[in-house]
Amino acid sequence: MAAFRRALEDGSDLVETDVRVTADGAIVCIHDPTVDRTTDGTGRVEELTVAEMEVLRASGGRPEFDSERVPLLEELGSILPEDVALAVELKSDQFLEAGACRLLLDVLDRTGVRGRTIVLSFKLRRIKAFRAVARDIPVGLVSLFRPCPPAEPLLLAPSLPLLVSNPLYVRFAHKRGQMVCPLDPNPDKRLERYMRLGCDAVLTNDPASTRSELKRLRQLSRG
Repeated sequence: MAAFRRALEDGSDLVETDVRVTADGAIVCIHDPTVDRTTDGTGRVEELTVAEMEVLRASGGRPEFDSERVPLLEELGSILPEDVALAVELKSDQFLEAGACRLLLDVLDRTGVRGRTIVLSFKLRRIKAFRAVARDIPVGLVSLFRPCPPAEPLLLAPSLPLLVSNPLYVRFAHKRGQMVCPLDPNPDKRLERYMRLGCDAVLTNDPASTRSELKRLRQLSRG
């Protein structure tokens, strides 16, 4: 939660998180299939209950974050200002099941963020499974290897090599009414290129730095 709060303080207009489902049907914000790397515990997320996860520290070995735990998606949704959107990446094939998708929708409804959420995945079949349950929520595909934009999702998040190998990627996507947001967690050195290509958004691990660089580049373009 400390990372999400910092992103909001730094001016993010969208917060992205990965999600998985616990053994007792809760949606938690975690990237890995296990808790081994990011907490002081062990075990697969899908085999652990919320109570078992709540006692694990997710401090990254930094004492100042000793109180951090693996957050529930509901916790994140509850702190989002009304003008900040949410991007949720489906990290597990659990979301091929309608039941898991409905659990996610229930959280989005309870926290009031359904109308400003986009659902992402590296796997097109997960997106299709989710869309079968909720047609009103836009979806996006994160891609490492598709040199041409696929036809279906609203948002495309191609890796940098794809944009380099296909300079017309963004133009093709825009002709289909799709938005493009490069998959680049440290985009500051490439922001000018992304702006020149016509990208619609950027992801970043450092919102304050990226906002500052965007402001500088926009001032230069106006000057």
